[in-house]
Amino acid sequence: MNEEFISALKDIVKEKGISEDLIFSTLEDALIAAYKKNYSNSAAQNVRVSMDRESGEIHVYSQKEVVEEVYDDVIEISLEDAKAVSPRYELEDIVEIEVTPRNFGRVAAQLAKQVVVQRIKEAERTIVYNEFIEKEYDIITGVISRKDRNNIYVDLGKVEAALGPNEQILGEEYNFNDKLKLYIVEVKNTTKGAQVVVSRTHPGLVKRLFELEVPEIYEGVVEIKSIAREAGSRTKISVSSNDESVDAMGACVGPKGSRVQNIVNELRNEKIDIIKYSKLPEEYIANALSPAKVLEVSVNEEGKSARVVVDDSQLSLAIGKEGQNARLAAKLTGWKIDIKSKSQVTE
Repeated sequence: MNEEFISALKDIVKEKGISEDLIFSTLEDALIAAYKKNYSNSAAQNVRVSMDRESGEIHVYSQKEVVEEVYDDVIEISLEDAKAVSPRYELEDIVEIEVTPRNFGRVAAQLAKQVVVQRIKEAERTIVYNEFIEKEYDIITGVISRKDRNNIYVDLGKVEAALGPNEQILGEEYNFNDKLKLYIVEVKNTTKGAQVVVSRTHPGLVKRLFELEVPEIYEGVVEIKSIAREAGSRTKISVSSNDESVDAMGACVGPKGSRVQNIVNELRNEKIDIIKYSKLPEEYIANALSPAKVLEVSVNEEGKSARVVVDDSQLSLAIGKEGQNARLAAKLTGWKIDIKSKSQVTE
Protein backbone atom coordinates (compact mmCIF):
# COMPACT_ATOMS: atom_id res chain seq x y z
CA MET A 1 0.00 0.00 0.00
CA ASN A 2 1.19 3.53 -0.64
CA GLU A 3 0.18 7.17 -0.22
CA GLU A 4 -1.45 7.28 -3.68
CA PHE A 5 -3.68 4.33 -2.78
CA ILE A 6 -4.66 5.90 0.56
CA SER A 7 -5.36 9.24 -1.11
CA ALA A 8 -7.55 7.57 -3.76
CA LEU A 9 -9.32 5.57 -1.04
CA LYS A 10 -10.11 8.73 0.94
CA ASP A 11 -11.45 10.43 -2.19
CA ILE A 12 -13.82 7.50 -2.84
CA VAL A 13 -14.95 7.43 0.80
CA LYS A 14 -15.66 11.18 0.72
CA GLU A 15 -17.50 10.99 -2.62
CA LYS A 16 -19.70 8.11 -1.47
CA GLY A 17 -20.40 9.65 1.95
CA ILE A 18 -19.01 6.62 3.79
CA SER A 19 -17.31 6.74 7.19
CA GLU A 20 -13.50 6.73 6.83
CA ASP A 21 -13.19 4.99 10.21
CA LEU A 22 -15.51 2.22 8.99
CA ILE A 23 -13.39 1.56 5.90
CA PHE A 24 -10.05 1.50 7.75
CA SER A 25 -11.31 -0.61 10.66
CA THR A 26 -12.83 -3.07 8.16
CA LEU A 27 -9.53 -3.22 6.29
CA GLU A 28 -7.58 -3.86 9.49
CA ASP A 29 -9.96 -6.68 10.46
CA ALA A 30 -9.57 -8.22 7.00
CA LEU A 31 -5.78 -7.98 7.22
CA ILE A 32 -5.82 -9.77 10.58
CA ALA A 33 -7.80 -12.60 8.99
CA ALA A 34 -5.39 -12.69 6.03
CA TYR A 35 -2.37 -12.85 8.32
CA LYS A 36 -3.84 -15.70 10.37
CA LYS A 37 -4.71 -17.62 7.21
CA ASN A 38 -1.40 -17.19 5.37
CA TYR A 39 1.31 -16.68 7.98
CA SER A 40 0.18 -17.75 11.43
CA ASN A 41 1.04 -21.16 12.84
CA SER A 42 -2.12 -21.06 14.96
CA ALA A 43 -5.54 -19.69 14.12
CA ALA A 44 -5.84 -18.80 17.79
CA GLN A 45 -2.92 -16.35 17.64
CA ASN A 46 -3.81 -12.85 18.86
CA VAL A 47 -2.62 -10.20 16.43
CA ARG A 48 -3.22 -6.53 15.83
CA VAL A 49 -2.79 -4.74 12.53
CA SER A 50 -1.92 -1.06 12.45
CA MET A 51 -2.39 0.91 9.24
CA ASP A 52 -1.11 4.47 8.92
CA ARG A 53 -3.99 6.48 7.50
CA GLU A 54 -1.69 8.88 5.68
CA SER A 55 1.17 6.76 4.32
CA GLY A 56 -0.60 3.39 4.08
CA GLU A 57 2.25 1.72 5.98
CA ILE A 58 1.17 -1.54 7.65
CA HIS A 59 2.51 -3.25 10.77
CA VAL A 60 1.40 -6.56 12.26
CA TYR A 61 1.88 -7.18 15.97
CA SER A 62 1.61 -10.46 17.83
CA GLN A 63 -0.05 -9.97 21.24
CA LYS A 64 1.14 -12.12 24.13
CA GLU A 65 0.18 -12.12 27.79
CA VAL A 66 2.95 -11.91 30.38
CA VAL A 67 2.81 -15.03 32.61
CA GLU A 68 4.96 -16.68 35.28
CA GLU A 69 5.11 -19.97 33.38
CA VAL A 70 4.63 -20.29 29.62
CA TYR A 71 2.39 -23.14 28.45
CA ASP A 72 1.63 -21.78 24.96
CA ASP A 73 4.31 -19.56 23.44
CA VAL A 74 1.92 -18.51 20.67
CA ILE A 75 -0.17 -16.43 23.08
CA GLU A 76 2.07 -16.23 26.20
CA ILE A 77 5.46 -14.75 27.09
CA SER A 78 7.54 -15.09 30.24
CA LEU A 79 8.14 -12.09 32.47
CA GLU A 80 11.88 -12.36 31.77
CA ASP A 81 11.41 -12.22 28.00
CA ALA A 82 8.86 -9.41 28.37
CA LYS A 83 11.36 -7.36 30.44
CA ALA A 84 13.89 -7.88 27.65
CA VAL A 85 11.45 -6.15 25.29
CA SER A 86 10.74 -3.35 27.80
CA PRO A 87 11.43 -3.07 31.55
CA ARG A 88 7.96 -1.57 32.09
CA TYR A 89 6.13 -4.87 31.52
CA GLU A 90 4.58 -6.71 34.51
CA LEU A 91 2.56 -9.92 34.91
CA GLU A 92 -0.79 -9.99 33.02
CA ASP A 93 0.34 -7.16 30.73
CA ILE A 94 0.02 -7.61 26.97
CA VAL A 95 3.25 -7.46 25.01
CA GLU A 96 3.16 -6.56 21.33
CA ILE A 97 5.90 -7.96 19.13
CA GLU A 98 6.09 -6.92 15.49
CA VAL A 99 5.71 -9.88 13.14
CA THR A 100 5.04 -8.09 9.84
CA PRO A 101 5.90 -10.50 6.97
CA ARG A 102 8.24 -9.19 4.28
CA ASN A 103 5.71 -9.40 1.43
CA PHE A 104 2.62 -8.55 3.47
CA GLY A 105 2.17 -5.20 1.66
CA ARG A 106 1.44 -6.98 -1.64
CA VAL A 107 -1.09 -9.31 0.02
CA ALA A 108 -2.61 -6.32 1.81
CA ALA A 109 -3.02 -4.33 -1.41
CA GLN A 110 -4.85 -7.18 -3.15
CA LEU A 111 -7.09 -7.78 -0.16
CA ALA A 112 -7.75 -4.08 0.38
CA LYS A 113 -9.15 -3.70 -3.12
CA GLN A 114 -11.63 -6.54 -2.60
CA VAL A 115 -12.65 -5.39 0.88
CA VAL A 116 -13.04 -1.73 -0.10
CA VAL A 117 -15.21 -2.54 -3.14
CA GLN A 118 -17.42 -4.82 -1.06
CA ARG A 119 -17.69 -2.39 1.87
CA ILE A 120 -18.46 0.55 -0.42
CA LYS A 121 -21.28 -1.42 -2.06
CA GLU A 122 -22.69 -2.38 1.35
CA ALA A 123 -22.38 1.17 2.68
CA GLU A 124 -24.00 2.63 -0.43
CA ARG A 125 -26.94 0.22 -0.08
CA THR A 126 -27.34 1.23 3.57
CA ILE A 127 -27.17 4.95 2.75
CA VAL A 128 -29.80 4.62 0.00
CA TYR A 129 -32.06 2.50 2.22
CA ASN A 130 -31.82 4.99 5.11
CA GLU A 131 -32.60 7.85 2.74
CA PHE A 132 -35.74 6.21 1.37
CA ILE A 133 -37.03 4.64 4.60
CA GLU A 134 -37.47 8.22 5.86
CA LYS A 135 -39.71 8.89 2.83
CA GLU A 136 -41.93 5.83 3.36
CA TYR A 137 -45.64 6.82 3.22
CA ASP A 138 -44.70 10.10 1.53
CA ILE A 139 -44.76 11.54 -1.98
CA ILE A 140 -41.75 11.49 -4.28
CA THR A 141 -41.26 12.79 -7.82
CA GLY A 142 -39.66 10.43 -10.29
CA VAL A 143 -38.89 10.34 -14.01
CA ILE A 144 -40.16 7.52 -16.21
CA SER A 145 -37.07 5.72 -17.49
CA ARG A 146 -38.45 2.67 -19.31
CA LYS A 147 -41.28 0.20 -19.77
CA ASP A 148 -41.01 -3.56 -19.44
CA ARG A 149 -44.08 -5.66 -20.11
CA ASN A 150 -46.68 -4.38 -17.65
CA ASN A 151 -44.24 -2.52 -15.38
CA ILE A 152 -43.29 1.13 -15.60
CA TYR A 153 -39.79 1.87 -14.26
CA VAL A 154 -39.26 5.22 -12.59
CA ASP A 155 -35.90 6.83 -11.82
CA LEU A 156 -35.97 8.17 -8.25
CA GLY A 157 -32.37 9.39 -8.31
CA LYS A 158 -30.38 6.77 -6.41
CA VAL A 159 -32.73 3.89 -7.12
CA GLU A 160 -35.13 2.74 -9.82
CA ALA A 161 -38.63 1.76 -8.72
CA ALA A 162 -41.10 -0.43 -10.58
CA LEU A 163 -44.68 0.80 -10.85
CA GLY A 164 -46.62 -2.48 -11.09
CA PRO A 165 -49.89 -2.94 -13.03
CA ASN A 166 -52.03 -2.74 -9.87
CA GLU A 167 -50.37 0.52 -8.86
CA GLN A 168 -51.02 2.23 -12.21
CA ILE A 169 -54.08 4.39 -12.79
CA LEU A 170 -56.28 2.75 -15.40
CA GLY A 171 -56.09 4.65 -18.68
CA GLU A 172 -53.22 6.87 -17.57
CA GLU A 173 -50.43 7.27 -20.15
CA TYR A 174 -46.83 6.81 -19.03
CA ASN A 175 -44.31 8.26 -21.46
CA PHE A 176 -40.50 8.20 -21.39
CA ASN A 177 -38.99 11.12 -19.43
CA ASP A 178 -42.38 12.20 -17.98
CA LYS A 179 -42.22 13.44 -14.39
CA LEU A 180 -44.55 11.59 -12.07
CA LYS A 181 -45.62 12.05 -8.45
CA LEU A 182 -45.70 8.72 -6.62
CA TYR A 183 -46.65 7.46 -3.18
CA ILE A 184 -44.01 5.34 -1.44
CA VAL A 185 -45.92 2.35 -0.09
CA GLU A 186 -42.96 0.41 1.31
CA VAL A 187 -39.16 0.41 1.41
CA LYS A 188 -37.42 -2.96 1.69
CA ASN A 189 -33.76 -3.61 2.51
CA THR A 190 -32.68 -6.49 0.24
CA THR A 191 -29.32 -8.07 -0.62
CA LYS A 192 -29.46 -6.15 -3.90
CA GLY A 193 -30.08 -2.86 -2.13
CA ALA A 194 -33.11 -0.74 -1.32
CA GLN A 195 -36.32 -1.82 -3.05
CA VAL A 196 -38.88 0.99 -3.19
CA VAL A 197 -42.52 0.06 -3.78
CA VAL A 198 -44.45 2.97 -5.32
CA SER A 199 -48.07 3.59 -6.28
CA ARG A 200 -50.31 5.96 -8.21
CA THR A 201 -53.51 4.30 -6.95
CA HIS A 202 -52.98 4.37 -3.17
CA PRO A 203 -55.30 6.69 -1.18
CA GLY A 204 -52.17 7.98 0.54
CA LEU A 205 -51.22 9.76 -2.69
CA VAL A 206 -54.38 11.89 -2.48
CA LYS A 207 -53.76 12.58 1.22
CA ARG A 208 -50.20 13.77 0.60
CA LEU A 209 -51.26 15.89 -2.39
CA PHE A 210 -53.79 17.70 -0.20
CA GLU A 211 -51.11 18.25 2.45
CA LEU A 212 -48.88 19.81 -0.22
CA GLU A 213 -51.61 22.02 -1.66
CA VAL A 214 -53.49 23.02 1.50
CA PRO A 215 -51.36 24.79 4.15
CA GLU A 216 -54.17 24.43 6.69
CA ILE A 217 -53.90 20.62 6.46
CA TYR A 218 -50.10 20.65 6.72
CA GLU A 219 -50.36 22.93 9.78
CA GLY A 220 -53.02 20.73 11.42
CA VAL A 221 -55.79 23.34 11.38
CA VAL A 222 -57.78 21.22 8.92
CA GLU A 223 -57.77 17.44 9.44
CA ILE A 224 -58.34 14.70 6.88
CA LYS A 225 -60.65 12.18 8.54
CA SER A 226 -61.05 9.55 5.84
CA ILE A 227 -60.38 8.84 2.17
CA ALA A 228 -62.17 6.44 -0.17
CA ARG A 229 -60.71 6.10 -3.63
CA GLU A 230 -61.29 4.34 -6.91
CA ALA A 231 -58.15 5.47 -8.69
CA GLY A 232 -58.58 7.17 -12.04
CA SER A 233 -62.29 7.63 -11.51
CA ARG A 234 -63.37 9.19 -8.20
CA THR A 235 -62.19 9.96 -4.68
CA LYS A 236 -64.15 11.07 -1.64
CA ILE A 237 -62.27 12.80 1.15
CA SER A 238 -63.81 13.91 4.44
CA VAL A 239 -62.33 16.84 6.33
CA SER A 240 -62.98 18.75 9.55
CA SER A 241 -61.66 21.98 11.02
CA ASN A 242 -60.00 22.36 14.42
CA ASP A 243 -60.60 26.11 14.25
CA GLU A 244 -64.18 27.44 14.08
CA SER A 245 -63.01 30.39 12.00
CA VAL A 246 -61.61 28.12 9.26
CA ASP A 247 -63.93 26.42 6.73
CA ALA A 248 -62.38 22.98 6.11
CA MET A 249 -64.04 22.42 2.75
CA GLY A 250 -63.31 25.95 1.58
CA ALA A 251 -59.64 25.60 2.53
CA CYS A 252 -59.37 22.39 0.49
CA VAL A 253 -61.15 23.86 -2.54
CA GLY A 254 -59.01 27.00 -2.46
CA PRO A 255 -59.54 30.37 -4.18
CA LYS A 256 -61.66 29.79 -7.30
CA GLY A 257 -61.12 26.05 -6.81
CA SER A 258 -57.39 26.36 -7.53
CA ARG A 259 -56.13 23.99 -4.82
CA VAL A 260 -58.37 21.04 -5.58
CA GLN A 261 -57.94 21.67 -9.32
CA ASN A 262 -54.16 21.27 -9.00
CA ILE A 263 -54.73 17.87 -7.40
CA VAL A 264 -57.29 16.88 -10.04
CA ASN A 265 -54.74 17.82 -12.74
CA GLU A 266 -52.03 15.75 -11.06
CA LEU A 267 -54.40 12.77 -10.96
CA ARG A 268 -55.31 13.20 -14.64
CA ASN A 269 -58.85 14.56 -14.04
CA GLU A 270 -59.88 12.11 -11.34
CA LYS A 271 -63.08 13.50 -9.75
CA ILE A 272 -62.72 14.55 -6.11
CA ASP A 273 -65.63 15.04 -3.69
CA ILE A 274 -64.70 17.00 -0.57
CA ILE A 275 -67.02 15.99 2.26
CA LYS A 276 -67.65 17.75 5.56
CA TYR A 277 -67.04 15.32 8.41
CA SER A 278 -69.57 15.06 11.25
CA LYS A 279 -69.59 13.12 14.50
CA LEU A 280 -73.29 12.49 13.89
CA PRO A 281 -73.58 9.37 11.68
CA GLU A 282 -76.80 10.56 10.05
CA GLU A 283 -75.23 13.86 9.00
CA TYR A 284 -71.93 12.28 7.94
CA ILE A 285 -73.65 9.67 5.76
CA ALA A 286 -75.86 12.32 4.14
CA ASN A 287 -72.76 14.44 3.38
CA ALA A 288 -70.86 11.42 2.04
CA LEU A 289 -73.54 10.79 -0.62
CA SER A 290 -72.87 14.19 -2.17
CA PRO A 291 -73.60 15.44 -4.79
CA ALA A 292 -76.99 13.76 -4.17
CA LYS A 293 -79.37 15.50 -1.75
CA VAL A 294 -80.60 13.26 1.05
CA LEU A 295 -84.07 13.53 2.61
CA GLU A 296 -83.65 11.20 5.56
CA VAL A 297 -81.08 8.90 7.21
CA SER A 298 -81.93 6.30 9.85
CA VAL A 299 -79.12 4.29 11.43
CA ASN A 300 -78.79 0.93 13.15
CA GLU A 301 -75.88 1.38 15.58
CA GLU A 302 -75.64 -2.33 16.38
CA GLY A 303 -75.22 -3.45 12.78
CA LYS A 304 -73.55 -0.17 11.76
CA SER A 305 -75.95 0.07 8.87
CA ALA A 306 -78.03 2.98 7.58
CA ARG A 307 -81.14 3.41 5.45
CA VAL A 308 -81.10 6.51 3.30
CA VAL A 309 -84.13 8.07 1.63
CA VAL A 310 -83.72 10.38 -1.35
CA ASP A 311 -86.13 12.05 -3.76
CA ASP A 312 -86.92 9.93 -6.81
CA SER A 313 -84.99 12.37 -9.01
CA GLN A 314 -81.88 11.93 -6.81
CA LEU A 315 -81.81 8.11 -6.68
CA SER A 316 -79.51 7.46 -9.63
CA LEU A 317 -77.20 10.29 -8.50
CA ALA A 318 -77.05 8.91 -4.95
CA ILE A 319 -76.23 5.40 -6.16
CA GLY A 320 -73.91 6.63 -8.90
CA LYS A 321 -72.72 4.95 -12.07
CA GLU A 322 -72.43 1.22 -11.40
CA GLY A 323 -73.05 1.99 -7.71
CA GLN A 324 -69.81 3.95 -7.32
CA ASN A 325 -71.15 6.90 -5.30
CA ALA A 326 -72.88 4.66 -2.75
CA ARG A 327 -69.85 2.34 -2.61
CA LEU A 328 -67.41 5.16 -1.93
CA ALA A 329 -69.73 6.74 0.65
CA ALA A 330 -69.93 3.43 2.52
CA LYS A 331 -66.14 3.04 2.41
CA LEU A 332 -65.58 6.63 3.52
CA THR A 333 -67.95 6.45 6.52
CA GLY A 334 -67.50 2.80 7.47
CA TRP A 335 -71.30 2.27 7.42
CA LYS A 336 -73.36 -0.09 5.27
CA ILE A 337 -75.71 2.12 3.27
CA ASP A 338 -79.04 1.07 1.77
CA ILE A 339 -80.48 3.77 -0.50
CA LYS A 340 -84.22 3.99 -1.23
CA SER A 341 -86.25 6.51 -3.20
CA LYS A 342 -89.16 8.33 -1.59
CA SER A 343 -91.71 6.45 -3.73
CA GLN A 344 -90.17 3.06 -2.80
CA VAL A 345 -90.53 3.89 0.90
CA THR A 346 -94.13 5.02 0.39
CA GLU A 347 -95.04 1.79 -1.37
